[in-house]
Amino acid sequence: MRPYWKGYLKLALVSCPIALHAACSTTERIAFRQINKATGNRLRQQLVDEETREPVAPEHKGRGYEVAKGQYLVVEDDELEAIEIESTHVIEIDSFVPRPQIDQRFFDTPYYVTPNEPVAQEAFAVIREAMRGKAMVALGRLVLAKRERVVALEPYGKGLLGTTLRYPYEVRNATDYFCDLPDLTIAPDMLTLAEHILDSKASDFDPASFRDRYEEALLAHLKAKQAGAVREQKPPFAAPRRVINLMEALRRSIQEDKKMPARKGAPAAPARKRA
Repeated sequence: MRPYWKGYLKLALVSCPIALHAACSTTERIAFRQINKATGNRLRQQLVDEETREPVAPEHKGRGYEVAKGQYLVVEDDELEAIEIESTHVIEIDSFVPRPQIDQRFFDTPYYVTPNEPVAQEAFAVIREAMRGKAMVALGRLVLAKRERVVALEPYGKGLLGTTLRYPYEVRNATDYFCDLPDLTIAPDMLTLAEHILDSKASDFDPASFRDRYEEALLAHLKAKQAGAVREQKPPFAAPRRVINLMEALRRSIQEDKKMPARKGAPAAPARKRA
């Protein structure tokens, strides 16, 4: 597969050529095109000058940094290309940190990291296994899409998983959202019931069990519409009932869970209704 980025991984005086590959993709999702409903033809977006309202030819499209209201400093592509720092071509490992110390809010986009040449495999394996043995994550920097990003590298099978990290100014302060929440004292018996429900639903993490139910429903709707069938209209969403007695709701939840084994052979419809 075509690499998203190619360069070098450097640890002190040890370096090796590597390649980054996108670890996630959304190309399998159902996508829509914008069309003219009157003609059925596909629409094309066009750039228009904000002042003259005239269409702009592709060759006249450029970048501008706003220095004042309506005043822009034109920046050419070759200027941006000339601004090269070491991380444009090299991921130099700055430090190693324990994985649990990284706040999950900072994780952004994952990439698979592989050696890019056979001669690099030994040096790549040395760096990978050293991190695996110490259970540490390497922090370095690289330039992606003309922006320098901090990247966390950790062993992943025979390769490395590199995840770009957000900068502190990109992460909002949780205190701004949680500061108004009161400090409540939970009754021990109520907490015990809630913990019992959690235990009854405990399982291992299995992404294979994930289902994109909206994607499935959308695909079924499109197939039915293409075949000319009229799909049954579902009733509008009804908000869950407000819980008046929390303790009673917890007890009833446990009773419902106890009935689950008897329902394993039941058809899918009642299960969906319960969910």
